[in-house]
Amino acid sequence: MAASERISAELWDEFHTVVNMTSRELQEWLSTEAAGERTEEVPDRAGPPTGRHVLEILGKRRTDITEDDARVMRRVVEIVRTQRDPELEPKAGDANWRHGLMNVGHDPLKPA
Repeated sequence: MAASERISAELWDEFHTVVNMTSRELQEWLSTEAAGERTEEVPDRAGPPTGRHVLEILGKRRTDITEDDARVMRRVVEIVRTQRDPELEPKAGDANWRHGLMNVGHDPLKPA
């Protein structure tokens, strides 16, 4: 089975709905979040592994998605859907909650 057949159009669409940050916004966020007072991560290593993987997925076409990518996509959809209301209306909340969602590419303050 080809990798493109492993992920459904539904998963592709759902992932791109919940990941509402552009690849540039996510890269900037991950770099900012990883920067410390004394050190700063190399840009391609900045942020948590899932966030970096989301960034890689955003740069791919559906036909280039691997099974590992699909697993991460399902996980990200699950994370966002369990922590947000179904309509994904902009919502303010605790900074740690927002930052956790932003680490996987979803800004809860960004309009749908």
